[in-house]
Amino acid sequence: MATTTRRGVELAYDLLPGREPVVVFLPGFASDMGGTKALLLREACAARGQAMLRLDYAGHGASGGRFVDGCIGDWTEDAARVIAVAAGGAKLLLVGSSMGGWIALLLGLRLGGQVAALLLVAPAPDFTETLIRPRLTPERLETLRTEGVVQQASAEGATPPLTWKLLEDGARHLLLNGPIDIDCPVRVLHGMVDVDVPWRVSLTLAECLKSQDFRLILIKDGEHRLSRPRDLALLRGTLFGLLGQLGGEDGG
Repeated sequence: MATTTRRGVELAYDLLPGREPVVVFLPGFASDMGGTKALLLREACAARGQAMLRLDYAGHGASGGRFVDGCIGDWTEDAARVIAVAAGGAKLLLVGSSMGGWIALLLGLRLGGQVAALLLVAPAPDFTETLIRPRLTPERLETLRTEGVVQQASAEGATPPLTWKLLEDGARHLLLNGPIDIDCPVRVLHGMVDVDVPWRVSLTLAECLKSQDFRLILIKDGEHRLSRPRDLALLRGTLFGLLGQLGGEDGG
């Protein structure tokens, strides 16, 4: 399935029909709807007759566009566009992984009462400003500003390019510098050996969120991806617990 953005870019998505709320999976930076967590949740939703929506932002996965042309604001717009087309005014349970957690929070503010709950996995709100920018030397930052894009080095292999547009746009969407007016149930899973997004980011998030129904689960030996079998079982169980709370049913 696909729809088109106002920028003329085709966005790919997959909709599993079922009952509300629609579980919406929001992938991380340079990730896509074919990842381990997204597919696990689709299988779990299918087993219980729950509607689920997976999507790829522009420049990601099966969607059109170039990765280097995107930014937090654009990818949030992409997700909002797919939700409007595929889910209409249905109640939503947003599941955001890493950068997808930032986008889930922005959508929570934008969509208000349509969002019934949030489930965030190693959420990375404000990462462009608090995690990426401080690691750049003045020389590297100037190169990025003048050239627009730089390649990132990593001992683990190829990593996505970094753009000036991403940094500049990210600074316009910061959330952890004040109250976040989201009042739905929020569940957060975060690994304590996460070297990409420190788990204390989730403590700051807890302080900023208006919601009093907030639970943070720390996995002491968990890394950023949280894709081990026991991590995935925890994710599945947390989703079912939220769905049970929202529907007044056994979490299953």
